[in-house]
Parts: sequence; structure tokens; C-alpha cells
Amino acid sequence: MASLRDRLRNENRRIAIWGLGYLGFSSMAYFARNGIACIGTDPLEERIDDVNRGRTTIPNLAMWIGFETEPLARAGLMRATADWKELIGEDVAVHLVAVPTEHMGEPYDAPLRDVLEKIADGRRAPGWRPLVIIESTLTPRKVDELVIPLFEREGLVVGRDVLVGVAPRRDWFISPEKTLQTLPRVIGGTTPETTELMADVLGLVSERILPASDHRHAAMVKSVENAYRHLDIALANQLSLAYPDLDLREVLKLAGTKWNMDTYHPSFGTGGYCIPLAPKYVLEGARHPDELSLLTLALRTDGEQPRRVARSLVARGAQRVGVLGLAYKGDLKVHTLTPTVPIVSELARAGVTAKVHDPHFDEAAIRRYCEAAAGTFAFPDGLREFDTVVIVANHLQYRSVRQAALREHLTRCRLILDNVGIWREFPLGGIEYHVAGDRRWLGDV
Repeated sequence: MASLRDRLRNENRRIAIWGLGYLGFSSMAYFARNGIACIGTDPLEERIDDVNRGRTTIPNLAMWIGFETEPLARAGLMRATADWKELIGEDVAVHLVAVPTEHMGEPYDAPLRDVLEKIADGRRAPGWRPLVIIESTLTPRKVDELVIPLFEREGLVVGRDVLVGVAPRRDWFISPEKTLQTLPRVIGGTTPETTELMADVLGLVSERILPASDHRHAAMVKSVENAYRHLDIALANQLSLAYPDLDLREVLKLAGTKWNMDTYHPSFGTGGYCIPLAPKYVLEGARHPDELSLLTLALRTDGEQPRRVARSLVARGAQRVGVLGLAYKGDLKVHTLTPTVPIVSELARAGVTAKVHDPHFDEAAIRRYCEAAAGTFAFPDGLREFDTVVIVANHLQYRSVRQAALREHLTRCRLILDNVGIWREFPLGGIEYHVAGDRRWLGDV
């Protein structure tokens, strides 16, 4: 009997991809480049359109993928539809689930549950026995507590009627060298057979496959990796609070030269889908969460940090603040857990006017995600109205701005607080300038 890989290549079998954001679109592109026909769906019409045109409007994603996808769409290897029933036909052998498992900064199951119920609806197809690979980040016990019982309620036995495994993504979408192809891929199925089939399929695009002993261990790896990083970042922030008269960026940079240490630095707060959520995934899945007191404290430190930044601005007399970046990270269109929202909210509570600019979000989106913002502004012209500028994300537009333009428009500015240090080398005249973590960056707070 032909292997699953051979069936995908030679027997007109397809991969169905649920969710066409950063994860889903890139999975489809890589499999299509290897000659595998893919069909996907997403609630957002523009993402469906992107796939069918073989292009992406998601910032930075085309650069990260690094190869042309339009020819793959023209060849029919990449296709998307709003009709999810097209994804449960008998020609679909593999399902990749890449839907959000976060909402409002907390683990969230509704999209995952919805997709699994739809996949289960395909059991009426002849010869139906699909491989379901969950690429979304899960709490360690989610497969046992949600996925398996859901299929069982539909009359399906996992491991016999449907094969289920997890393979959380590790990619870093601003680093072209950290891709689906090059990064080691941790996988784990609910049965040994499932793990073998996952390795067979994912090995088409990933150079190194690392099978875990089962799905539980594979699911936990992603959260533990990021929980470690969260602890280190929280410690960096705590050190900068405990030693305000020292430049902790310098200390941590020097400490990072030790052979067994990474370099971390203080920040306005950790954003995104992964690092700040990881402790919550680990805590939610733990049998004894009270033993994970370090994670609880790290979450508290991280959650308070943006408000601490805002209070420092208020204490230094800020009246009109321009915030550069709704996204939590440069050149990504991701606002999840961005420090911008709590910074602006805290400023508004103190009666300070704050406006937000981000080249990747239109005015309506900024107002929707950052309700406390007094509005938006143009960059760099709009900088003229602010006495304080806060740089959250190191977008290319901010990094590449001409120094002459800054000097021309920062006429009222007295203070710049820079999360990442992109203007550190600019001669900014008499403006007080701080990078997160340097000496007295939070003033007297």
C-alpha cells in the first residue's frame, strides 16, 4: 500500500488547511511548493483572496516565505474557499489546524472546537480516516480534555477512525532563516502510527522532525519553551526596577556573553501570541498549578509593566503623547497583548491625550483595538503636536526615517521613550531620550 506521502503526491489527495493567517498560509505555500495540492478556508475574505491570487497582504510574510507563491496558485496547488464543506471531501487525507487558540489574552477553544466538529462531519465520506495535525498552540492536556472527547461524542474513536496529533509551530516571522523548513519540528500523535504518519507528511517540508513520545509531551514543549523566555524577560524588567540607577541593558548584554546565557533586556511588556500566553497554557494544563509560583509572578510583573511605563510618563509631566506602533513587534501585523493598549488606557485615565500610529493598521482598526486612544496621526509630520513620543514597535518606517525629518517635526518633544532603541544613534538635540532598561528610564517610578 502506498505511503501517505506518496498518496499526497501521486493519488490526487489533498491537504486541508483551517486558518490562513501566518501559520496556515505559510504551511500551504510550503506544501504546494513540494507539489502537494492544498485547499484552505478562513473567516476573513481577504485571506481567501490572498491564497487564490498566490500573494499575501499580511505584512512581512512574503519576505519570510522567500519564494514566489503566485505560480503555485495558478497551478491549482494553492486554493481557498469560504465553503468549509469543500475541505471534508474524500480526497482530503490530511487536515492542518492553524486557528487562533487565544482571545483577549487568554487561552480560547471556540475556533478549535468549531473546526474539529466540521472535520468530524466528513466521516460520511467513503474510506474516511484522516490525519488531523493541530499546528495551533495548545495547553498540555487539551487533546485529552477536548479533542478526543469531541470526536468520541461524534461516534469516532481516535486512533482508529481518525488520527490526531500535535505539531506546534516555532517559526519567527521576522527572521527569514527561522522557517518551517529550517527549524526542528516537534511532533506527537495519540498513537505511534499517528506519529509516524505525521513525520512522513511534515517531513515533506521540514528538514528535521523530532518525534515526542506522545501528543501530551509534544503539546507541552512549545509552552515550556516560551514560558522559560517569559521568566527571563520578567526578571530583566524586575532588575531594571530594582536598580534604576544602573543601565541594565548594558549589564544584561555583558551577562549574555557567557557561554550558557542568552541576552534579554527590559521592555514595555511582552506581546504576541506566544511568550506572554505560554505561562497561562502551562498553568491551565497543570495538575498542581500552585507549584508554578514563578510563572504566576512573571505574569503579574509582565501585566503591570505597560501601566508602569504610562505612570512614569504622567509623573514626568507628559500632556500629549504620540505612540508609534500598535503592533507588539516591528513589521508584524499582530496586536495581541501589545503594550500599547494598556499604556494608552492608563494615560487616558490620568487625563493625558495619547494618539497612535501604525503603518500596518488603518485608523478604524487602531480605534477598534485601542479604544482609549484620542485618535491617530501621520508619521513623521504629526509628531509636531506631541511633547512625548513612545516607540513601541520597530517598524521599518520608523527605523528608516531621515534624521532631518525627525529634527524638523519633533519641535515640541521633551521626552522619547524607546522600547527597542531604534533612534539611539540619532542626534536629537535637547530631547531626553531613554531606551527601555537604561539608567532611570522610568524616571522616579
